[in-house]
Amino acid sequence: MKRFLKDNIFLLAVTLLTIIFLLLPTGFENPSITNSAMFEKGYVVSTDNSDLQSFSIVTTGTQEVEIVIKTGKFAGDTVSAKNVLLGQKRVDKIFRPGDKVLTVIQPDLSGTGYTGVRAAEYYRQDTIWLLFGCFALFLLFFSRFTGCKIIMSFVFTAVCLWKVLIPLYLKGYSPIGVAMAVVVACSAVILFLVGGMNKKGVVAFTGTIAGITVTAMLAILFGWLFKIPGTVQEYAEALLYTGFTHLKLSDIFIAGIFISSAGAVMDVSMDISASMNELITHTPGLTRKEMLRSGFSIATPVIGSMTTTLLFAYSGSFMFTFMAFMAKGVALQSIINYGFISAEILHTLVGSFGLVLVAPLTAIIGSYIYTTKAK
Repeated sequence: MKRFLKDNIFLLAVTLLTIIFLLLPTGFENPSITNSAMFEKGYVVSTDNSDLQSFSIVTTGTQEVEIVIKTGKFAGDTVSAKNVLLGQKRVDKIFRPGDKVLTVIQPDLSGTGYTGVRAAEYYRQDTIWLLFGCFALFLLFFSRFTGCKIIMSFVFTAVCLWKVLIPLYLKGYSPIGVAMAVVVACSAVILFLVGGMNKKGVVAFTGTIAGITVTAMLAILFGWLFKIPGTVQEYAEALLYTGFTHLKLSDIFIAGIFISSAGAVMDVSMDISASMNELITHTPGLTRKEMLRSGFSIATPVIGSMTTTLLFAYSGSFMFTFMAFMAKGVALQSIINYGFISAEILHTLVGSFGLVLVAPLTAIIGSYIYTTKAK
């Protein structure tokens, strides 16, 4: 009963903290944008493609779109919007009747009308919430009250990244220090919510911090040896051009390495901690040496299955890049020395190294914590 009450109080504290973070301003709100443009949901009624011109696989021109506005002060109005195609398949889209679109409305000075309307993007917000709702319902159905805590930890982490990590980056705080603090805080919330305020949670959390610390040290060392600038990532230069010249882009890139692997590190640490907890529960007479040996036995297959986790994760997002290089017959030696490819190799190897190290570290920590009472 006492443990249940402790877990519930912690869940309530995390929920309140999440609400506070959501209400806090980031300091980068821009009223001029929200006042000069309204972003509303709309449905495409009809289209006029007479101005579109196709050249091989490229289409350019302006598509005229009739849209019924569904949200905001202009809800119910039928408006004519423009969809300009630039000949770039990555950003261009051709709307069809029935499509949901994100409509950008430029209000006039009086605020009762508008001066222009643009069809900006497909409206995906409803689908995002639907997917998240299915995800949450599955967790609640399968894990019941633990599923509720998992959802809360998920939301808390997302809010921390958006409301704490990114604003502090933009304000010029040390990226590595801020990232480490946020990862530690999120790890504590996730592991103690899911694992409970007990030895299992303590072992998993301590092992996670040990693994992330080693990963951070490796990222700093090999990030310097690889000589990869922070501008290798998309939109990094755009930040510099918009006035954020004070940003330490290389440090942000390095911090991203151990942030990316933090979830997998927590997974490994919790797996080993939970296994060792079950072991000591059903065999309470184990000595510290026996517990350590058992922890290593548990860690070995976990390491074997987790070493390729990040390889699959990062390779999947770069599949088109690899296909383009292979199609052109580019030599492998040339490919792996490109900055953005080397950056992903650094991500994969350092993150995987952290996953390999966290398993024995958690086993060592668990052998001490779980056998303290017996000693």
